[in-house]
Amino acid sequence: MAELTLDHITKTFDDGGDEIVAVDDVSIDIADGEFLVLVGPSGCGKSTTLRTIAGLESITDGEIRLGGDVINDKRPQDRNTAMVFQSYALYPHMTVRGNMAFGLEESTQLSDDEIDDRVTEAAEMMGIADLLDRKPGELSGGQQQRVALGRAIVRNPEAFLMDEPLANLDAKLRAQMRTELQRIQEDLGVTTIYVTHDQTEAMTMGDRIAILDDGELQQVGTPLECYHEPANLFVAGFIGEPSMNTFEARVDGATLVTDDFEYDLSQRHRDAIGAREDVVFGIRPEDVEVGADTADGHTYAVTVDVVEPKGDENYVHMTFDDDHETPDTFTATIGGLRQVDAGDSVVVRFPPEAIHVFDAGSGEAVLNRSLDTAEGVDLVL
Repeated sequence: MAELTLDHITKTFDDGGDEIVAVDDVSIDIADGEFLVLVGPSGCGKSTTLRTIAGLESITDGEIRLGGDVINDKRPQDRNTAMVFQSYALYPHMTVRGNMAFGLEESTQLSDDEIDDRVTEAAEMMGIADLLDRKPGELSGGQQQRVALGRAIVRNPEAFLMDEPLANLDAKLRAQMRTELQRIQEDLGVTTIYVTHDQTEAMTMGDRIAILDDGELQQVGTPLECYHEPANLFVAGFIGEPSMNTFEARVDGATLVTDDFEYDLSQRHRDAIGAREDVVFGIRPEDVEVGADTADGHTYAVTVDVVEPKGDENYVHMTFDDDHETPDTFTATIGGLRQVDAGDSVVVRFPPEAIHVFDAGSGEAVLNRSLDTAEGVDLVL
C-alpha cells in the first residue's frame, strides 16, 4: 500500500493537427489506504486520468508518484497497480482459477503453490471459491465481476484502479456490490481510485470525491463537503438528485431580485455577497419548506406543476407563474406520505440558513448553506 500523488497532470491528444486537452493540470494527493472516487459527466477526463495512472496512456506534462517514486515512464506491469475494468476482461477459454492466476504466472516469480494459495484466499474473500473450476460463460454478471476483482486482489498491488466496474450490473446487484467493495477495500487497506459517473456510487463509496468537468478538477472533498459546500455552480448542479434549484438574481441593497421572486438578505448574506451586483441564488430541493406557515421575506405562493412519487419521497415540481405554456419550474422534495397534486396552490419557504449564492460571472460559490443547524444523533451505548 502507498500514497498516490497526481502533480499537475496534463494529457493532450492530437486530432488531425488539433490539440484536445483531455486532462488539464490536475493535482490530487491520495492518502495511503484512501478510497477516492473520480466522478463527472461523460467525456470529463476521469477515465483518461485513471489510464495515465495505470500507464495505459502517457502523460503530456506533470508527475505521477506512487509511494514517493515517480512512475511516469514505468511500464504498466511495473507500476504495481491492478486495474478492474467495466467489461471484466476475462479470458473465456480459462477457468476462474486460470483467470485469477494468469497475471501472477506472467509477471512474478511465485511458485505454483504460492499462486494457488493467493487465488484460493482471494476467491474465499470474494465468495467464489466454489466457482474456481468454471469458465466465465457459466457465470452470472455479478460472479464475473467478483472474478475480475479477485484477479486484482491476488496481485497484492499498492493501488487498485477501478473504471466503472459496476456499470454492467442490474440496480439491486450494483447496490449489493457497492457495499461489498467498500468492505473489501477497508479489509485490505489498499489505496483505491474509483471512476464513475454515478452520483450514488460517488456519495456512498468514497472517503473523498474528486469532481471533474471538461478535463479540469472542480473540487476535492468528502461527499458531504461537496454536497453542502459546493465550490462552484457546476458542482452544485452535478452533485445531488434532483439538482439544486438555481435562479439568476441581481442585488438591490438588502434584497435579491429574480424574475420570479424577491428574497430578503441577512447581514451574513450581504457580507458574503459584498459588492457583487449579479449573482445566482441556489437552494436544494430538500431544503424547500412546502406548506410553510411563516409569512416573511422568504415565503412564496406557488403552483404545483408535476409530482413524481418515489415511494419514500416525492419530487414536486412547482412554478411561480402557471400562466405560461411552458413555465419555469423548481423542485422540492417532500415525504412520500405527504399528498400534493398537480394544480394545487401551496406556500413554500426558502430558509435563509439553507441558501447558496454564486458569482454570476465565474460561477464560484460566495455563500454556502450553514451547517450549524445540522442535527446530531444521541447514541445509546
